[in-house]
Amino acid sequence: MAARSALDREGQLPPPLRSRLGRRVATPPEAVAHVPDGATVYVTGLMGTPTTLVSALADGFAAWRNVTTTSDYLLEPLATFDRPDGVDLEVWPFHHVTVQPSRATGRLAADRLRIVPAHSSQFYRLFHPGGHLAVDVALVQVSEPGPDGRFSLGVSGGAALEVICRAELVIAEVNPAMPWIGGPAAFDRDAFDVLVEVEHRLLTLPGPVSSSPVDDVPARIGAHVAAEVANGSTIEYGIGAIPDAAVEALAGHEALGLHSGLLGDAAMALIDAGVLDGSAKSVDASLHVASAVLGTERVVDWVRERDDVVIVASNYSHGVPTLSRQQRFVAINSAIEVSLDGSVNAEQVGDRIVSGPGGQPDFAAGAALSVEGRSIVALPSTARPSRRDADGAPTSRIVNRLSAGVPVTVPRYLADRVVTEHGVARLRGVDGRQRAERLLAVADPDHGPAPRNL
Repeated sequence: MAARSALDREGQLPPPLRSRLGRRVATPPEAVAHVPDGATVYVTGLMGTPTTLVSALADGFAAWRNVTTTSDYLLEPLATFDRPDGVDLEVWPFHHVTVQPSRATGRLAADRLRIVPAHSSQFYRLFHPGGHLAVDVALVQVSEPGPDGRFSLGVSGGAALEVICRAELVIAEVNPAMPWIGGPAAFDRDAFDVLVEVEHRLLTLPGPVSSSPVDDVPARIGAHVAAEVANGSTIEYGIGAIPDAAVEALAGHEALGLHSGLLGDAAMALIDAGVLDGSAKSVDASLHVASAVLGTERVVDWVRERDDVVIVASNYSHGVPTLSRQQRFVAINSAIEVSLDGSVNAEQVGDRIVSGPGGQPDFAAGAALSVEGRSIVALPSTARPSRRDADGAPTSRIVNRLSAGVPVTVPRYLADRVVTEHGVARLRGVDGRQRAERLLAVADPDHGPAPRNL
């Protein structure tokens, strides 16, 4: 059945800056030698990080006085984050700016890292020419030419697709390990200035770790989430064990669709089982749409040359106009804490920034506008004590209010469902007193917040 797709009308990539030479060079050092001093260099994140090119940049550090790398979410630290022993701080030229902090960026010293808060649909506006983080050079990783002769970014989409079109210089490593995926992720040779052949494994996630019978919290949360998802819904899910458990719990559903920031092992299993077939989607029927593939090596092999998987730019995957027209759109994400008014913090633990807004604000807004849409925030009711406080008591993740200085990832006016292992708090359309009562009902009975001013 032909897919009803809005890709030909929306989410179009910006016009190419120019036609490029697509010149092949023999080695990564030859490729990065084209990077000018003072450049802002975009590096593809997640599984598509061009590690060989970045290592060549780090190895040749003496050629530059100042280079700023930038990225969205990184799975592993870049080679430019590690100053070799014996190299003076004054001559190490690399700084980094990110719109999506992660554990990988957390190891950088404060004077080498800038964090710019932004949600996913904003990323390209920051990176494009004239933006506040305008990119001069793009370092990307692509597949070998596919059936139509084009190179594919494969598992990488989002802002990377848009940056390729408008960066002054585009350098790509061509890796046979990168799966070829057609559609918006595939580019002609003249989209690249320099191409260099490499061979290395993609960055991937480790396989799932089986939880012990005692620790059944993710499964209990997943069961509650699944009960809130109707057959025929189109789902989005975030990174982490709780969203994965929620998706796995949908195995008994029918006619689900995918329009998400990522496609990983949990979604792959539902597609293989025929549960997630996209047949009921009101936009892009029968297509599995995501801005990136993120999972184990198994999903990398599985996605290769599939014609029902579409990797798209962030203006389409996270664009609220597209999301709002997807009937029964259900966003499934996690959080660090939720306050009794429904405000969500998914970015900061105490004084430590561990993540950014990512796509959660976009998806919450899209779900609020979708016919029969739902935004689900799923989290354990308590946080375990830190390793340095092994004897301490668990702390509640349902809190009276977010602390001063803690970012609000999703504001209270977009609050909908909050799910813990103790049940579901339905917050949309109810007042502050009712919200507090419902959230206290799903908080931990021993460690939850004391009700105030109810």
